[in-house]
Amino acid sequence: MPFDAYKQYLSLKNHFTKEKYDYHKYCGKSRATVKSFYKRKDRFWFEKLARNKSDQEVVEFFVSNFVTCTDPGKLWIGEMIREGEGRYTSWKRRTQSLSYVFKQEMESVLAGRDINSAFASTNGHSPMLKGYLSGDVSLETMVICDKILGYRTDYDKTLTDPVWETVSMRMRKYSPFLNIDVFHYKKILKEMVHGT
Repeated sequence: MPFDAYKQYLSLKNHFTKEKYDYHKYCGKSRATVKSFYKRKDRFWFEKLARNKSDQEVVEFFVSNFVTCTDPGKLWIGEMIREGEGRYTSWKRRTQSLSYVFKQEMESVLAGRDINSAFASTNGHSPMLKGYLSGDVSLETMVICDKILGYRTDYDKTLTDPVWETVSMRMRKYSPFLNIDVFHYKKILKEMVHGT
């Protein structure tokens, strides 16, 4: 239903842009009303989306767009429908081959350095964070490494720049949407660090 797609859009937008709102805690609820929905000039975008995607795909579509765009607060539904399909497709491709992506990206981060120096943030941004900011490391890999090493909270204490604050919030908000077998990735990382 278009109204359901609209509600998902609002609650996921709140989740990724508002510090206090938690999509999972509030079960994706928002204050939207059917009446307010039908007053919107852009409602046909939601009708189009609901026609072409299942409920699960609608959620994935919004999540993939909010985590990959530069400013989720300014992401408008019309722009998302016009340009978001590409973001959604590459997100699906990445998440479906996540083990491979993780291994490739970590190989580039660890090239010529040990795990500690890859994550060291004593002199500003770590090689890992620089990799993410330059587009060589995906948000998924950042989240997986955080689930294994728990580095985000350390960075929160040492890095006070707005760039890191944005990345930290994005990681925190995205993490519950990633169903990750931490043990599996820990094994991959261990093999890369220590060799098989």
